[in-house]
Amino acid sequence: MKMSLLSKRLIQGALPGALVAVLAFPPDILAQAAEPDHLVSPGALQQRLETTSATRQQEIKTVTELLSSPTAERAMKDAHINPEQVLSAIPTLSDQELANLSTRAAEAQQKFAAGALSNNELIIIILIAALVIVVVAVH
Repeated sequence: MKMSLLSKRLIQGALPGALVAVLAFPPDILAQAAEPDHLVSPGALQQRLETTSATRQQEIKTVTELLSSPTAERAMKDAHINPEQVLSAIPTLSDQELANLSTRAAEAQQKFAAGALSNNELIIIILIAALVIVVVAVH
């Protein structure tokens, strides 16, 4: 049985094209599409964003509480630092700067409450924190 000329031409043209198409893609391409374990799900991403936002808000609150106390406001005014400018600049700090300052503010408040810091030492810490915030906000 002889193959028709049309069948021969079809095999000669289609077979190389099919081989090129099969070999052009990696063999595990379908497996990669079926297993998106390396991607972050929208729910996990949303949860991470909410956690990060809540942490940042808590850090802003910690620093704001230290710097909005009557002692802090009086110390900043005596040092000719505008308390409103300092408080409004707190949210402009980077995550790392805010985390660092929040940790230090919480430690200072704990030590002052426990009597390990004098009022003068707390004022110095407050003024340093205020200056750091102003300098970072300006740059």
